[in-house]
Amino acid sequence: MAITIETDLKEILGEIKSQLNEIQRDVTTLKVDMATVKVDLTTIKTDLTTVKDDIKYLKGSQRSQIWVLIVAVVGAIVKFSFFPNL
Repeated sequence: MAITIETDLKEILGEIKSQLNEIQRDVTTLKVDMATVKVDLTTIKTDLTTVKDDIKYLKGSQRSQIWVLIVAVVGAIVKFSFFPNL
């Protein structure tokens, strides 16, 4: 059994055009969102580089502090061991 549907071609094309316009708006929105993500990613990369530099500085500073502590402890041991009355 065959079913016949009569629809005006103008209506079908209008609906297709409407859906294509909606898809175009969605694509435009996605492009804007992607540009925002790219900017945010660049900012994150810059911040990460700054954090890496800070960590390197802190590691160097920490090494220096450890050596100062070792020298102070050794100095105190030498002073109180060999010169207890000074």
